[in-house]
Amino acid sequence: MKEKEYRYASAARTGLLFLEGVPGVAFGDRVVIRDRHGRKRNGQVILSSGELVMVQVLEGTDDLNLDDTWVRFLDQPFELPLSPDLLGRVFNGIGEPRDERPPIISRLRRNVNGEPVNPVARAYPREFIQTGISAIDGLNSLVRGQKLPIFSGSGLPHNRLVAQIVRQSRLLGEESRFVVVFAAMGLSYSDARFFREDFENNGVLGNVAMFINLADDPPIERLILPRTALTAAEYLAFDLDLHVLVVLTDMTYYAEALREVATAKGDVPTRKGYPGYLYSDMAEIYERAGRVHKRHGSITMVPVVSMPSDDITHPIPDLTGYITEGQIVLSRELDNQNLYPPVNIPPSLSRLMKDGIGKDDTREDHPRVASQLYAAYARALEVRNLASIIGRDELPDLDRRYLDFADQFEQRFLAQGPDEDRSVIQTLNIAWELLSLLPGEVLSRVSEADLARYHHWEGNK
Repeated sequence: MKEKEYRYASAARTGLLFLEGVPGVAFGDRVVIRDRHGRKRNGQVILSSGELVMVQVLEGTDDLNLDDTWVRFLDQPFELPLSPDLLGRVFNGIGEPRDERPPIISRLRRNVNGEPVNPVARAYPREFIQTGISAIDGLNSLVRGQKLPIFSGSGLPHNRLVAQIVRQSRLLGEESRFVVVFAAMGLSYSDARFFREDFENNGVLGNVAMFINLADDPPIERLILPRTALTAAEYLAFDLDLHVLVVLTDMTYYAEALREVATAKGDVPTRKGYPGYLYSDMAEIYERAGRVHKRHGSITMVPVVSMPSDDITHPIPDLTGYITEGQIVLSRELDNQNLYPPVNIPPSLSRLMKDGIGKDDTREDHPRVASQLYAAYARALEVRNLASIIGRDELPDLDRRYLDFADQFEQRFLAQGPDEDRSVIQTLNIAWELLSLLPGEVLSRVSEADLARYHHWEGNK
């Protein structure tokens, strides 16, 4: 089909434009809509049949007069111009500048929907990434090529945590930090300003490509923004051989935009009104992270998922947990105690942690220390619950030691400043200082050699 322009759309609602009797239109084709004032809007074909063509209008359909609306089908998909000049720039959801600088000019352009990676070509995620945050590095380690989401709630400091991860993340043994692709959907003006000023003030803005959709921007744009951002990430990782950290915030806003369009299309709703293809749609985004054989670069992904009413069983965090390799869960209870970062340890995990820590990656005792910390803290939380019923004074001496351990664990291991960048060795040393509050005979998950070298309980003297 050659480029054609049509008039008289039959209907428009909720960001969707409907046309009848348009032949030869392909799913995913790019569309330009021109209104009566000559202003142009971008669109994409999301349904095409002999009777009806449905166009998703990224700038929305508000104020469109159907009698004076022209629709041009470009017979090409949405493409992003690619260049090293992406870094240090701020774009909207389709890659247009929003930093008052010229657009990227490049002969290299790629479909934002990407191309599927042959599973045989994928390399297993490995290599420890140091974030400088003890709750992550010590107990929920991130490895290169992993997808590790942050599950948060309204008002919790996930933005500060994400900004800290962006500033501090690095591979051990390599001087270069990650380049970052930051993709934000439904961001408030204050949050957008916070991220940009934080990156600029800390000297990392030149290594960041930002794709921003603000809260008052059309929600429909949120459906294409993560795909545009990941196209940039794939170019930086697999063409330029860079290590790329992709931050997607907030995937719940993405899913809500998807639900809005699905309802307007008449798709059959499932849990909480989301369409049945929500899982496959999010998987299409998440699975663009990873490593590829014979390529030095990689894409590591940290999506932020807000949990409505702090409900971890809500469809968005629930399905995200099935697709990704773990989760970092933030705790409102710890946040109310002014503890930062308020990472809730029991439900948090990293399924690929074992492949990035140990003798050749961090330190030989790391796997055992992490397991022991989990076990000791879990026991301490049980004792804390018991103490709330019968009182601390009624507990035996060992249980009172567990209470002290829990308090010190939260205040010294979990808590740290938003600008505090701890090495993994510092994190492990703090862990052993805390484990030394307990007698060696209850530390069954570490070796005798570990105890002899690192454990300094007063009972040993």
